[in-house]
Amino acid sequence: MLSDEKRKLLGHFIRSHRERVIPDLPVRRRRTPGLRREELAVRAGIGVTWCAWIEQGREVRVSAETLARLAVALALTPAERAYLFELGDRRDPDAPPTVATSTAPEGVAAVIEALPFPAYGLDRLWNACCWNAPAEHLFADWLGPGRQRNLLRYTFLERSVRSLLPDWEERARRLLAEFRADCARILNDADLAAFTAELCRESALFAQEWETQSVSAREGGLRSFLHPQDGVLSYRQHTFTAVERPDYKFVALVSSGG
Repeated sequence: MLSDEKRKLLGHFIRSHRERVIPDLPVRRRRTPGLRREELAVRAGIGVTWCAWIEQGREVRVSAETLARLAVALALTPAERAYLFELGDRRDPDAPPTVATSTAPEGVAAVIEALPFPAYGLDRLWNACCWNAPAEHLFADWLGPGRQRNLLRYTFLERSVRSLLPDWEERARRLLAEFRADCARILNDADLAAFTAELCRESALFAQEWETQSVSAREGGLRSFLHPQDGVLSYRQHTFTAVERPDYKFVALVSSGG
């Protein structure tokens, strides 16, 4: 069920956009701008009472089909339609599928290459799609020549990471909880299912934590490392997503001393 805040925002959004729509047949002396509620209901093929309840923010369950009909009736732009489904906590049945590619968005790759501190980009399954020289130096057993590029496989299966991360087990648990939060967008992805099933077979800790279904937002903060050459290093982690490709993200580790 939607929160009170989201129900109110959803109702306000629909009402606001209804009032912007030009009626099919202009009528003199309309008391309200745009479409009447009854006209929107007809356009969307839903009941007038149901339409009123949605606009009033009542505690009702609005289906993805209803949201799709409202989006068409209101002639929403792609960005407005995406926002409507976000407010309704529903997946758009007509949203284009995510294109499976491990090529980094051009803007992400350019920014990462220009940074003087460790930075790397991740695709939807958290494979490294680009990184800079400082990141390769810090994560030599992940980003170095001839290494596999998946961050979760590296964290859970690479033995050397337990020396690099003084609080390895806690960091691994948190990382997986953050990954699960990301997975909300690709729950029916066959590649995701195969990837997690394989890791469950290969890592007892991964299998245990995956079963608990812990979820966490990807947070910044202090990250410490015990580098084999440079000793103790401390960074503050910052994570960003690309507007043009929200399934990609880039992570920057800024020296905590600078």
